[in-house]
Formats: sequence, C-alpha cells, structure tokens
Amino acid sequence: MELSFTADEQAFRAEVREFFRTSLPEPIRKKLESGHHTTKEELVAWQRILNKKGWAVPHWPVEWGGTGWDPVRQYIFREELMMAPAPEPLAFNVSMCGPVIIAFGNEEQKKRFLPRMANLDDWWCQGFSEPGAGSDLASLKTTAKRDGDTYVVNGQKTWTTLAQHADWIFCLVRTNSGAKQQEGISFLLIDMKTPGITVRPIITIEGGHEVNEVFFDDVRVPAENLVGQENRGWDYAKFLLGNERVGIARVGASKERIRRIKQLASVQRDGDARIIDNPRFREKLAAVEVELKALEMTQMRVVANIKNLEKGKPDPASSILKIKGSEIQQATTELLLEVVGPDAIAYQPEQGEAGWNEPAVGPDWATTAAPNYFNYRKVSIYGGSNEIQKNIIAKAILGF
Repeated sequence: MELSFTADEQAFRAEVREFFRTSLPEPIRKKLESGHHTTKEELVAWQRILNKKGWAVPHWPVEWGGTGWDPVRQYIFREELMMAPAPEPLAFNVSMCGPVIIAFGNEEQKKRFLPRMANLDDWWCQGFSEPGAGSDLASLKTTAKRDGDTYVVNGQKTWTTLAQHADWIFCLVRTNSGAKQQEGISFLLIDMKTPGITVRPIITIEGGHEVNEVFFDDVRVPAENLVGQENRGWDYAKFLLGNERVGIARVGASKERIRRIKQLASVQRDGDARIIDNPRFREKLAAVEVELKALEMTQMRVVANIKNLEKGKPDPASSILKIKGSEIQQATTELLLEVVGPDAIAYQPEQGEAGWNEPAVGPDWATTAAPNYFNYRKVSIYGGSNEIQKNIIAKAILGF
C-alpha cells in the first residue's frame, strides 16, 4: 500500500493549513494550545466560519453541504484541523446524528435538520448510555410507547456530553420490550425544550461540567421524529459508533500535544537541566512517538479501505484505532503532567468559573495539565470501552 501523499494532496494540505492560519481567531487558537476549553459561543462562531467556507461537513454528500473530497483529503483536513489547533465541528451534529439521518432518514428529516446541523443553528447531544447500560448498551431501558401520532418517552440517560447546551438530543429508546434486546430499539430525535425533560449536571473528577444526566418523564415526541424503521435503531447505532471510533483515534491532536510537550520540556527545568535533556524522559517520549506513527499508518490503512466497504457498514478496524488512539492520548497527558511537575498540583478553574479569586499558581500553561490528565481517563471508556473493542476485533477481524 502506498502511504506517501501525492503532489496534489500535499498542495491541498498547504491550502488547508493556510486557511486555518488566517481564519482561526487567535484567542481560540491560544486557548486550545494551552489546554483550555472553548466556550459554546466560540465553537458556534468557528463552525460557522467553516460552514461559510464549505468545510463544516466535508464528509457529507455534496447535496447536503459536503465537499466531495476523497477519504485521503478528508483525513488531511481533519489532521490539519487538530494540529492548528482548531476546534472540531460539533461531533454530535456532523459526525454522529447527521450521517445517520443522511443514511437512514427520510427527505423531510434531511431538509429539516441537516442544514441547521452544519451551521450549528441547532446544538445536538447524544442520548445513548444509561445507568446499567453503558458498554452493554443493548440493555437500555428508556421506553418509547406509541400513542397515536406521538411516542411517550420515559427513562434516564447519563454521561450526556454538553446536554446543558443542547437544543436537540438523538436517543436510543426501547419500542418493543418483548423482542431480543437489540431488536426492540429505535432511534428517536427529541427537542430538548419538550415538557418533561430534566437535565442535571455531573461534575467530573477534574472539576468540569461536561456531562449530565437527562431524565424523561412522559415526554411526548412526534412520530415523524423516528429515524428509519421502528425497532431498527440498533443497526443505526452501530453505523454511528463506527464513524465515531474512527474520529476517536485523533492522530492530529496527539501530534499537536507531542509538539507542545517538546516545546515546554525545552524550557521547563528539573534542577539545573532542562526536562527535554533527561534521558529517561526522552525515552518515554520517543516510545509514544513510535506508537503514534504506527497508529497513523493504521489510520491510513482504514482510510484506504473505505471504498471497499459495503455502504453503511463500519470498518471493524476502527476498533483498533479507538483502542490505540485513546491509549496514546492518555500517555501524552501523562508526559505533559511530568513536564509541568509540582506546578500541576494547584487546580485552576477555567476562566469565568465562579468562586475563584486567588492568584494563579505557576505559569498559565501549567494550570490545565492536571485537569486534562484526569479528564482523559475517560477516553478509553466512552464510545465503547476498550475491553468491548477487543471483543469486536476478536469476532469481526480474528474470527474468534
């Protein structure tokens, strides 16, 4: 397999890189470089810049705002986006629910939802996991019972990322309790302003409010918001999760973090010596870089194989990307924590958080190292835990 890029692809990379250099607002770039989070308003503004350029949903069909780029150009775009570093378009809109509606939704749903998803006029969140139904998602208990032209939804979702910002939620719900677990699930689109929906924050170990609990109490949802066929939602969920796991590899993001680690290790000192000159540190850094290069090559193999896949069928090799990508992301946060050293001890809340009036401890770039380290413990769990991904590899690739 040819792993080098053509001259045209290299020229495309230069074009994309230049656009990010000139169009990404500098305050957003500096926030991401230092490990801080963007605000909702900043992400909306950036996605609309991309959408105006025609690059917010490059992997969608051209008729719905896509670019017509081949998989290699899509890969280059995503890598350059993360290395800029620039915020990624909201994944719930453009990489999860949008592709499901394109593949399985009706024309009315496509016209109603897709343009607003691309421009981030509507902020979506994902209602999959439940208490007792995380990695074993098929055991979910949230019900949707048909009542005339509506479904009545009751139940609870948890770990719902950014639900506090969401206008809509796409949910897996049980519509047939008498069928086998996977055969009684449907895919439903629910307006978050519907009476009966309650969102409660979950504050995570690093002190952030990123995830939530969402409760449904007799929530009435128009039947027209059912995607595809009733009781076929498990098929649509597998399609969605296959797309999600390819993105979870985040090769470009890990490249950017390693660049940042090298930069900071060249100025941060341990006694009289720079961190970067410590042989043991250099050995650990090199080991992660080797793993990242292997991941990048595997990612390219998956990209090259996309055209050979049956339409709508995810590549089981995406589970490999998910496992190794998450492990490398965690390893880079560990290395950055080692560079920062004692300055990482003091927690510094994100700018704008209430209840903090103390001066900063240590340099600003050090304040996010510990929160990000703790937050990244989750990446080997969400999107299907790494243990579940190993089962998928055993069955779908190794044939066990």
